[in-house]
Amino acid sequence: MRIHALIAVSFAALTLLTGCAAAPPGGPAAARPAPKLDVVWVPSAPEVIAVMLEAAMVGPGDIVYDLGCGEGEIVIAAALHYGARGVGVDLDPERITNARLNAARAGVTDRVTFIEQDLFATDVSGATVVTLYLGPEINRRLRPKLLRELRPGTRIVSHDFSMGEWEPERMVTVPQAPGHVVYLWRVPPR
Repeated sequence: MRIHALIAVSFAALTLLTGCAAAPPGGPAAARPAPKLDVVWVPSAPEVIAVMLEAAMVGPGDIVYDLGCGEGEIVIAAALHYGARGVGVDLDPERITNARLNAARAGVTDRVTFIEQDLFATDVSGATVVTLYLGPEINRRLRPKLLRELRPGTRIVSHDFSMGEWEPERMVTVPQAPGHVVYLWRVPPR
C-alpha cells in the first residue's frame, strides 16, 4: 500500500476518534481562559502531510517539529510512517490534549512530544525538519527565528504559504489535493 494511502487510513481513524477526546465540561480546560490564537486550526489532509514529509525527505534520524501542530497529525505521521521523532507545539490546550490522545492511539507516544506553548517562545534548535501551516504573515514573522535557531541544512516545509521574498528550494503541488502547494526551504550556511 502506498504511503499516501497508509497516512490517509491512519488519520481517518484518528479523526473519527478525536471527537471523543475533548475535555469534559468543567474539566481542566474549562478552568482556563481560551488562548488568543493567531491562526485558526485547519488540519492538513493526509495527502498533503505525505507530500510535506516526502518533500523534506524525512527519515528515522530526523526530529520533526510541527509549529502550530493542532492535533498532531504531522508528527504522528512522521513517527508512524518514517520512523522519525517529533515535537508538536500549539498554544491551544484542547489541541494538545487531543494530539496526545491521537499519539497514544497510534502507538507512537515513545517517539513524539507535544508542548502547549507559543511557537515564538519555543526553542527549535533541535529540529532537523520544521513543518508549518500557519499563514504568510506568521511565516514571515517566524523566518528570522528559524534562521537564527536552526542549524544549516535544516529543512522547513510549509503547507500552502510562502515566506515572503525567501525563495523556496522546491514547490510541489499535491496531485490528490488540487490547489494545495508544499514549499521546501533549507537553512543556508552561516
